[in-house]
Amino acid sequence: MDTGKKGLFITFEGADGCGKTTQINLLNEYLKNKNFETIITLEPGGSDIGKQLRQILLHHDGFVSKRAEVFMYLADRAQHVDAVIKKGVEENKVVLCDRHIDSSVAYQGYARGGDIEQINLLNELATGGYKPDLTFVFDVDSTIAQQRVGETKDRLEKEGLEFHKKVRFGYLELAKKYPQRIKVIDANKTIEKVFEQVKKIIDEIL
Repeated sequence: MDTGKKGLFITFEGADGCGKTTQINLLNEYLKNKNFETIITLEPGGSDIGKQLRQILLHHDGFVSKRAEVFMYLADRAQHVDAVIKKGVEENKVVLCDRHIDSSVAYQGYARGGDIEQINLLNELATGGYKPDLTFVFDVDSTIAQQRVGETKDRLEKEGLEFHKKVRFGYLELAKKYPQRIKVIDANKTIEKVFEQVKKIIDEIL
């Protein structure tokens, strides 16, 4: 990467309980120690508008239609890309994002049974075709992931084991489809061993 010209957009994906948020924080420190400027952000909720959408998406108690769920995630993403992500990359920063386009495909597509081609098209519209430079998928056994989440769960974390198995399957299918962008990390291992895998890929890119 020519750090003098542009930043980098890296996304972190995986089922709830995969440990991606821990790895974002570890990579953030690692990059800062190498004198890279970084931004940590997330979806939903990475922009001012997104914070309000996140509250609805993760904590609304009533019925949410599948289509409404998709469109709220897309609205959050459109604002996020234009207000935060592009700006950060143009300022030569490494943008580390907890969830992005692949979450919609894995959760609303594979797990909810939505039309995947349609979701891909909607993602394209929401982002204006702006894609991550690199995506990490933290792959972990679904039963272990559910145990890691603990007792306090948001609306999606409360979905059953079969739902989360479909999420995992979706991510692995995406990794097969986009091997240049998506790198699968074995997240069944210790935090340190997981981060060793992340560092190896990052060092090759940087």
